[in-house]
Amino acid sequence: MNPSKPETPGSLPARVLNLVDCGLIVLDQDSRIVVWNGWLVPRSGRGAARVLGQALTDVFPGLRASRVEAAILAALLEGTATGHVASSGDRTPFPLREPGSFDGVLIDQAIAVTPFDEDGRRFCLVEIRDVSGTAVRERRLLEHAESLRARSYIDGLTGIANRRHFDVALERELRRAQRGSGALALLLIDIDSFKAYNDHFGHQQGDSCLTMVAQELAAMLKRPADLAARYGGEEFAAVLPDTKLEQARVLADRIRAHVAGLGLAQAPAAHHPQVTLSIGVAAFERERLNAPEALIEAADKALYAAKRGGRNRVVADGDAPDAA
Repeated sequence: MNPSKPETPGSLPARVLNLVDCGLIVLDQDSRIVVWNGWLVPRSGRGAARVLGQALTDVFPGLRASRVEAAILAALLEGTATGHVASSGDRTPFPLREPGSFDGVLIDQAIAVTPFDEDGRRFCLVEIRDVSGTAVRERRLLEHAESLRARSYIDGLTGIANRRHFDVALERELRRAQRGSGALALLLIDIDSFKAYNDHFGHQQGDSCLTMVAQELAAMLKRPADLAARYGGEEFAAVLPDTKLEQARVLADRIRAHVAGLGLAQAPAAHHPQVTLSIGVAAFERERLNAPEALIEAADKALYAAKRGGRNRVVADGDAPDAA
């Protein structure tokens, strides 16, 4: 079977795929669907003709920034197989239901992701098994959750996406914006005076502060496609698809005000009595900010201007031309 060409219904490989008692999806190197077996049709309400050639996250937007997507990225980019994928306790990452019951409860699922090469190209196989009511399978999912965390694109301390996941997501969303007329914005976020916080309260409390800020940031990003990531140290990032510069500025100021409003005590040596954030904002421009490095550099310059301007503030690309 050539994965780049969907099998015709009458072919032997297609008949075998449709006899298997689990969902089978094959994705190409761009995460586009090239195989969709018959098990999935009555459980998803989508036939192969509707989904072939589409990106998996366009068919199932809820998978964006999930552990399933992280496992797929690890398979396609690094050749890493994941035998059991757990999504932060979510046993139903795909919106699948019992056949004929599209208003019913989602079925519990065990997901496995396996990379393979064909004709010099990388593909991955996503297997979806119905494990509803199967206690043994559920325990296996829980047992493998931490091993997946170690190998995946999730930051081990804060529980949000890590730098590697951020880099992949930013490049992917930039390609998506360039293909159409889409918008894309980037936030770079820094905890103000974090060294003073660490020196005063200790590294354990510093880790707690990082985790709390990360979780508050993730909670402020409401759309499935938005990605909160730990960029490095006390710095975070947010990738915001379909978002223009002014929209991103408004969201950034809401994030800044929300964290300041938590009233977390800062160190006496800090600039402000409570934990605050400085945020730099940049947005995709087809002629100028059209590459990951350019977008990151613009957001970083804006962040630097926010820090230099007194901290606890938002600066967008173009607000401070002397910040370069």
